[in-house]
Amino acid sequence: MPIPEKYYKITRISMLSLLAIIFIAAGIAFAKREALLNAAIKKAINKADKEFDLELKIESAKFVGLSSVQFKNITAVPRGRDSLAIIQNFKIGIKLFPLIFGDIKIAEINLDRGIINLVKKDSTSNYDFLFRKKQSDTTKAKPELDLAKFANNLINKMLYKIPDDMDIRDFRIKFTDDSSLVDIHTTTATIDGGDVSSTIKVNGNESTWHIEGSVAPGDKKLNLMLFADNKKVELPILEKKFGLKLNFDTASTEMRGLNRSGDELEISGSWKVKNLLINHSRISANDVIVQDAALDADMVIGKNFISIDSTSTIHLKDIDVHPYLKYTLSPSKIYELKIITEELDAQQLINSFPQGLFESLEGIQVAGKLQYKLDFYLDSEKPDDVIFNSRLKNAGFKVKKWGKTNLQKINGSFVYTPYESGIPMRDIIIGPENPDYTPIDQISPYLKNALLTAEDPSFYSHNGFVEESIRKSIATNFKEKAFKRGGSTISMQLVKNVYLNRQKTLARKIEEILIVWIMENGHLSSKQRMYETYLNLIEWGKNVYGIGEASRYYFSKYPAELTIGESIFLASIVPKPKSGLYRFEGDGSLRSGLSSYFNFIGGIMAKRGLTPPDSNYYGFYSVRLKESLRSGLPLDSLVSDSLLIDSGAEEQDGILQQLFGKKRTDSLQIKEAPKPKNIARDSVIIRAPSTRKDKREQRKLERDSKIKKGN
Repeated sequence: MPIPEKYYKITRISMLSLLAIIFIAAGIAFAKREALLNAAIKKAINKADKEFDLELKIESAKFVGLSSVQFKNITAVPRGRDSLAIIQNFKIGIKLFPLIFGDIKIAEINLDRGIINLVKKDSTSNYDFLFRKKQSDTTKAKPELDLAKFANNLINKMLYKIPDDMDIRDFRIKFTDDSSLVDIHTTTATIDGGDVSSTIKVNGNESTWHIEGSVAPGDKKLNLMLFADNKKVELPILEKKFGLKLNFDTASTEMRGLNRSGDELEISGSWKVKNLLINHSRISANDVIVQDAALDADMVIGKNFISIDSTSTIHLKDIDVHPYLKYTLSPSKIYELKIITEELDAQQLINSFPQGLFESLEGIQVAGKLQYKLDFYLDSEKPDDVIFNSRLKNAGFKVKKWGKTNLQKINGSFVYTPYESGIPMRDIIIGPENPDYTPIDQISPYLKNALLTAEDPSFYSHNGFVEESIRKSIATNFKEKAFKRGGSTISMQLVKNVYLNRQKTLARKIEEILIVWIMENGHLSSKQRMYETYLNLIEWGKNVYGIGEASRYYFSKYPAELTIGESIFLASIVPKPKSGLYRFEGDGSLRSGLSSYFNFIGGIMAKRGLTPPDSNYYGFYSVRLKESLRSGLPLDSLVSDSLLIDSGAEEQDGILQQLFGKKRTDSLQIKEAPKPKNIARDSVIIRAPSTRKDKREQRKLERDSKIKKGN
């Protein structure tokens, strides 16, 4: 039905009336704008004084043109503190059209000669008011946080503050504390038609930085690059404050788009860095250099989560990785991580490792293809249900040439040097040349199986890693909020001792995992040889290394003569070898608190057919320290070690399948497993401890036994 002409007439009259009102209001505002400006300045000065105890002064302020304001000589001084800011000339222009709808968008900024002076002395500073929390009204219910809405508003506010035109000259930011001074002096910074250019002097002539690129706030796009003149961009304050040495050739960031779709905010962007150098004692002992790294990210922010979509790509020199990360804030905190790579050339992967990160692998040449997948999920309310699946698909992988370290050296005699607090103790020959070296077939089956039961029950069936152990370690450490349990296998402990330095760094731990994988999947050594080497070099007491020295030190025996009780004792001290003597009474007998450990380990061994069932604590009461050591026994009370396996450890079959392959014979069913027909029991039968003290010690040990010690 056609709209009558009178309605068109009414609409035109209404629109003209509205425009007339707007123009009249604008005219009044224009006529009164100086008064309005002075009122706004007065309000800002009073607010700074009342809320922040900040003395704010402005010598003069006036309109220049239709929508720009010129300020002269602005000072800000917190009462009783050093001057915070001095700006001589400052001009700012606001876009009028967005202002009608309540949006403040900056059209231009001009600044000439200004300084921000941040000073911290002892525990006080002239800028701490910026972080002062406002008193909140506890009677009002806090609104539910909408992350997508919050992020959208925050990003838009930041974009609105980017002017179409900018000219900054002679502006400096200084930070001074008790031990350092940082002076960042922007000699020029301009935005002209969206093109960005700047020159920044750092600490005088120490370095000259440049930021160049383009910005288009209206289109929600930016592309910026940071670099220095003829040298790297350095941040010396990080090294002074945190011991972190960090520099790079160039770093760039790009925001390609911002889109609000329903309850979600989608952000597309990238970050790149060239020749990034990192050095920190927690990361690596050496300079780590990342030659070429980039992240092309599609980020999604919802009402209660932040995620990086699997369409994102991490570029690291010659390889690409597709990560998926998600952090859910409520109703419970949930952490998710998925990593997928394409099929990679193994040598390209090795070449893409950051320089200086893995010393032992430098120069190694390999062949074959690799593909990696990781699936991790942890709900903070259900940590025991953590998901950890890791797969490394191996197609024809082999080592063609060794680099800095020959990973096959354990197949022959070699020299092992143990360290104490970074100091080398002595050189030990691991081989027949050493009279204390003991071939595996001359070691008591009790000892071999007791140690496997306590440390790594599935050693002979896994390929270096036990997935279930890692999963339980993650759950335990998350619940304890500390590193209480590790997932190290005998393979990992062997690699750590033979090939790596003793520094506890992130790089060393990753290098340990890589070497274990190469050894196990490259079949560089047999399991039998690996276990024999392990038994002959691990620490069993203060300056006691290898089973040959250990059996002679504690019991004046050869390793082949060790009993079930002596074997379980030696297995119990592997996590804390220097505690060995603390476990004995003055008469050479074991302290009663250890009896439940013996019963537990012995029970598992009996269940596996490795020793007959024994209701008398599996040789606990027959263990006697040799007489020459009894007189020097420490008087300290025993601190029980945590048991190294869970009560269900004997059933551990979960394995990092991607790293492992087909199962082999179970480690606890090796040929050396004893098949005794007649086992002599202790000649003297002593009752199990029944005092309250003994029972308390047993209960404590049983509680501790549920947590595996971290490596």
